[in-house]
Amino acid sequence: MREEYELEVLEKYDIEVRSTRRIRGAFFCDTNEGTMLLKETKISGRRAPLLHAVLSRLEERGNIKVDTPVFTREGELLVTSREGNVYMLKKWYHGRECDIRQEPEALRACAQLALLHTELADREVICPIPGTGRDPVEEIRRHNRELKKVRSFIRARVAKNEFEYLFLDSFEEMYQLAEKVSDRMESSGCTGLWKDSVRGNALVHGDYNYHNILMTGNGMAVTNFEHMHVGTQVHDLYYFIRKAMEKYFWKQKTGQKLLEAYEDIRPLRSVEREYVGLRLAYPEKYWKTASGYYHSNKAWMPEKNVEKLRLAVRQEEEKRAFLEHVFSFDI
Repeated sequence: MREEYELEVLEKYDIEVRSTRRIRGAFFCDTNEGTMLLKETKISGRRAPLLHAVLSRLEERGNIKVDTPVFTREGELLVTSREGNVYMLKKWYHGRECDIRQEPEALRACAQLALLHTELADREVICPIPGTGRDPVEEIRRHNRELKKVRSFIRARVAKNEFEYLFLDSFEEMYQLAEKVSDRMESSGCTGLWKDSVRGNALVHGDYNYHNILMTGNGMAVTNFEHMHVGTQVHDLYYFIRKAMEKYFWKQKTGQKLLEAYEDIRPLRSVEREYVGLRLAYPEKYWKTASGYYHSNKAWMPEKNVEKLRLAVRQEEEKRAFLEHVFSFDI
């Protein structure tokens, strides 16, 4: 029945749908105007037109392929199905996800990010979008408070599981690192960089990872801009490098190449490099795994969460060596 409702949504558009194919959480649509993707979205009616304005400008400039939303016959960007779900139809591309484990593709994705940031800084493209990134110092401090809250909760539990024992065993070392990073960030230029970025309406993709980068027969396409906001652009770079380095076990040569691929197109200022280095130094995966546990059903803890926590602790030494070699500082 749900598939029937989703197909009804397509009737709102002035296009000829030749065929559809369901994929994870969406529909591929072969239409008379090319490949499109119908996907459920949580974007608000206020943000959708602004998102369209930015992506259509990027599309017109022709330097980056993006998934620009499509209007209905009635001039709407969002369609609500009979069951109450909200959908957006977007232009799409034939291709596959970027394979981040293939170093050449990871390097191309980093270069593509630099190009995207350059485009998003152009006054012809900028369109302020509601919502801004958080002050990085306050964000890290909030993470630290949550880590302590998780520890207090676990200590109070009588019967502890494997995850909880591992968390308590590793907490002191990881929390000391978290505090050192937050102290150093507080005395850095990171907050100033964030404030300048907000004043300048710098646009951030917000979720730049390999799932949202398509390898097509004619270059790369960047997709899923629903988390775009005003903030520190190099947060995208930090996020992409962190996800890549976790898979490369913080291999120094690869990390250096990723930075160089970005800087060949958009050189980093010293404060931006400092921001990326400090964000990488923070035990983000450790905090994120602990936070996921705290907000989950404690009665059942998947084995993969135990392994995530174990891996976050195990990789810390490799990460420190990486930061010293690539960013020339030690926490």
